[in-house]
Amino acid sequence: MTAKATKPRKGTVKVPRPRTPHQSPVSGEAEFRRWTPEEVVEKQLLPYRSARMVREKCYRRELFCHRDGGRITFTAEDLRLNNELGAQTPFASPAA
Repeated sequence: MTAKATKPRKGTVKVPRPRTPHQSPVSGEAEFRRWTPEEVVEKQLLPYRSARMVREKCYRRELFCHRDGGRITFTAEDLRLNNELGAQTPFASPAA
């Protein structure tokens, strides 16, 4: 039998680290929810007015989506990524 290289410390207590909260505003079961293009348009989760336009953009791979079994669905992460696609950064004026 071989000895351990270090001996365990006596009297130390392992304190669990506090968990950082999830950065997503969506929490719980909504993180696992899937939305159809019709629901996305109805709830105005993306800036499109028809489900057909959403589907066509997904077919052309212009939007993040899932194609599970040939059906287009969106997760909360997909919606976040799609909203970042349309974000514009403010113009920085040149320093004087």
